[in-house]
Amino acid sequence: MPTYKALAIAGDHGLDLVEISPTANPPVCKIMDYGRYKYEQTKKKQEAKKKSTTFQLKEIKVRPKTGEHDLQTKIGHIKKFIGRGDKVKVTVMFRGREITLTDKAREVLQRIAEETAEIAAIEQMPKFEGRTMIMVLAPR
Repeated sequence: MPTYKALAIAGDHGLDLVEISPTANPPVCKIMDYGRYKYEQTKKKQEAKKKSTTFQLKEIKVRPKTGEHDLQTKIGHIKKFIGRGDKVKVTVMFRGREITLTDKAREVLQRIAEETAEIAAIEQMPKFEGRTMIMVLAPR
């Protein structure tokens, strides 16, 4: 069909002539409401974005000599973050001569892992990076 006839038909119905495949021989066109088509495309994108799961990596910092109450508070924060579906990076920082307390730091990380075991799994086991020891927890 010639282009001018297709444009006339589309104009009679109050619709647009949209080129679907310009590289085809002859080019393929469709009569549709282009504004509505664009609207539906954006709705599909929004729906796909809504269904995709996103998470953040939250970080909790402790020290080898962190007190009992402070540690319980930090564990509460970890549980809250895990409950929201975020991953948590637990960092034990060493300052000065505290670097000799690696056993104490491992105990602290092990205790955090045990107290959050029902809702979190250890994604990355404790390891040293410079003057810090890092462990990553992920939701179950």
